[in-house]
Amino acid sequence: MHQSLPSIPFGPYDISRLIIGGNPFRGYSHLSERLDNEMVEYYTAERVVETLFDAERAGITAMVSRGDRKVMGWVDEYRIRGGTMHWIVQTATEWGDIPDNIREIAKHRPIAIYHHGSYTDELWKAGRIDEVQEYLKVIRDLGLQVGICSHIPEVLEYCEEHNWDLDFYMACCYNISRVDRQSLLAGGKRVEEPFIDEDRDRMCRFVCETNKTCLLFKILAAGRKCGSSEEVRNAFRYAFSHIKSSHAVVVGVFPKYKDQIAENVEIVREIHSGSA
Repeated sequence: MHQSLPSIPFGPYDISRLIIGGNPFRGYSHLSERLDNEMVEYYTAERVVETLFDAERAGITAMVSRGDRKVMGWVDEYRIRGGTMHWIVQTATEWGDIPDNIREIAKHRPIAIYHHGSYTDELWKAGRIDEVQEYLKVIRDLGLQVGICSHIPEVLEYCEEHNWDLDFYMACCYNISRVDRQSLLAGGKRVEEPFIDEDRDRMCRFVCETNKTCLLFKILAAGRKCGSSEEVRNAFRYAFSHIKSSHAVVVGVFPKYKDQIAENVEIVREIHSGSA
């Protein structure tokens, strides 16, 4: 039996403060094309399901991933085999009809759905951010928890100031939308994304000011802070010391070369025990 991880309330649920992210499953390294391709080759359907069970056995009780048909199939298989982690889902912009995508996701028993961060940022830059509320209402009407994702702190501040009907924020440590970019699966071109520590500090200030639950992601700068075990520990320490105790972090894994799940879980336990 695994040792439990520290948890937070998330609506009517309790979820671990360490959540497994899904970007690597779909080959989104946000680091290099070579690593994207390596992730796609590594993450067969069987390996995705095995990784989800590894996370569950380690004490992680929630997963975050995108709501496309391939991922839905993986999650269904994981559950058929007895998987029990809660699923928090990102809309898939390439679906085209976002309300239809949300309704399809809802058939697969998520506990929450949030609006895709890259598309949120696109709409913000185009002066069309209020359109997102139409999609959020669809989620609310389905009885699920409602979230929005952004890489731009000002977007989340805008939602706060205008009292949007939201339960949680998916908050990126790094404003990779400083450059114009789109999801690769939605037809976007690869661009060099900026990872600037000042942006991390800025987002963490927002996270500490809001009363809503925040799920902080890209705490390792998409692998850029993984040069050593100590660098990984320092990134985790920074994240947990700059968010509220009611918040959690989302971290994807690529365990081809080492057991990143075990390493991440050990660090989180050490931090919460005061030994890290």
